[in-house]
Amino acid sequence: MTVLWNSIQSVLVVVLIMILGYVLRRTGWFDDQFAGTISKFIKNIALPASIFVSVLGRLTRGQLASFAGYLAYAFVAVIIGYLIAFALVRIMKIRPGRKGIFINAIVNANTIFIGLPLNMALFGEKSMTYFLVYYVVNTVSTWAFGVFLISNDDPTKPKEKTHNKIDWKKVIPMPLVGFLVALVFLLLNVNPTKISFIGSTLTYVGNLVTPLSLIYIGIVLADAGLKSIRFDRDTIVALVGRFVLSPVVMVLVLMAVGNMGVSMPTLASQTLIVQSATPMLAVLPILANEAHGDVEYATNIVTTSTVLFIVVVPVLMTLIQYI
Repeated sequence: MTVLWNSIQSVLVVVLIMILGYVLRRTGWFDDQFAGTISKFIKNIALPASIFVSVLGRLTRGQLASFAGYLAYAFVAVIIGYLIAFALVRIMKIRPGRKGIFINAIVNANTIFIGLPLNMALFGEKSMTYFLVYYVVNTVSTWAFGVFLISNDDPTKPKEKTHNKIDWKKVIPMPLVGFLVALVFLLLNVNPTKISFIGSTLTYVGNLVTPLSLIYIGIVLADAGLKSIRFDRDTIVALVGRFVLSPVVMVLVLMAVGNMGVSMPTLASQTLIVQSATPMLAVLPILANEAHGDVEYATNIVTTSTVLFIVVVPVLMTLIQYI
């Protein structure tokens, strides 16, 4: 009961800041460009700073081997998730224009704008190292593969004429660059954050990620409109995939790893499980629009999952105590 109450309180912190963003957008405090500006600042400035500080502050060269292992476990879970999603597409006969969106909805998560703030609220700064594991996997999964599923599902293009190239700026975004640069410093055994003014500056900037991310999500919800939420078959199955199948797969992978004699810190396994059940990618409607896909469906599942995670997380946190 204590775990449930603590989880609810942590989620309430997240929700209240989201509500602040929602209300301020609805009342006209934030203009049409504000959300885009916040998003750009978070992804290109604040989050890279936060990751840089966290890696150098919480990761050691001796821990890199275990970090690589966590990456492997998360990748296995994601690959299994793709296989399940592909199977569901065939079984349910998801129509063109929705297939790529549906698969991404099940497999890929909103790690930046909800995953990170949620992790900080639930587990604190000490969980940042394990969050980075899922962030790296999710980023590569989304931009190296997931985006192709959506673009190749363009109902207006013949399949043989669809040629897509990897956008390396998206596969290796600034937060991932911050992570890689921090790894270089770590391997060189050089820590610039120990210089007071550098460490303080990066920390202050990095600390902006959580509140601004949640305000951004509130703005997104205000723009999408909560009244537009609906539950059709494809939406319900996608939600079950995101909030049930994805964390179950992660749990099974971690249990299999444990049965092989590999021990994992409880915080690591809990972080990976929670991240696997975070809401769907906020950029799905944008990607759907670029590929002439079902933008309305993409918007609906993003909005719905963002609202429902408020209920899902406390339940999930209670259940994983018994794993």
